[in-house]
Amino acid sequence: MPRDRHRERALISAAPAARPAPARAALLRLRRLAGVVALACLTACSHPLAEAPDVRTPFPTVRGMLDLGHVKSSDVVYDLGSGDGRIVIAAARDYGARGVGVEIDPALVAQSRATAQRLGLGERVRFVEQDLFQTDLREATVVTLYLSADLNRRLRPKLLAELAPGSRVVSHDFDMGDWTPDRVLRLHDDGREHVLYLWVIPSPK
Repeated sequence: MPRDRHRERALISAAPAARPAPARAALLRLRRLAGVVALACLTACSHPLAEAPDVRTPFPTVRGMLDLGHVKSSDVVYDLGSGDGRIVIAAARDYGARGVGVEIDPALVAQSRATAQRLGLGERVRFVEQDLFQTDLREATVVTLYLSADLNRRLRPKLLAELAPGSRVVSHDFDMGDWTPDRVLRLHDDGREHVLYLWVIPSPK
């Protein structure tokens, strides 16, 4: 009896594909996971803030920064790279100021918002997930920084262009290159020396 080759091909095409062996399936999963991790790393490392130290300012140094910036109730404090929100929250809670925290980590933004709500400061502060180089700083009267030497230098033109004369910039541990600070304060806290820099935005010449 002649073989029906068309029917054989149809049956072969309809047959379910062979499942990979357990070892091969595990290898495929590992490769997929490695690809996801590599993509996440590439995204994070390409962001401008990837080079900033992931170190929180100790609370006594937070107060030193706000005192150095002469923060008062009429001020709007912007913290660029706000982490867990401690500087903005302290400015609102202890000085009566309004504040904005700018942070790229969504988990830290959520944590900061939750802390502000818990402390009843939700109407005085806000936290945004944003690239600090894209942040409009014109509302700020005080800007606080704990970034890196390179980021400070790259921010300098933006600070001078967007902040009004008399606005204050306070940086923890990192200067602005050849922009001479108006004051330098050294604090001993958390087992080491912390250097705080203050610049006052000058009037246009």
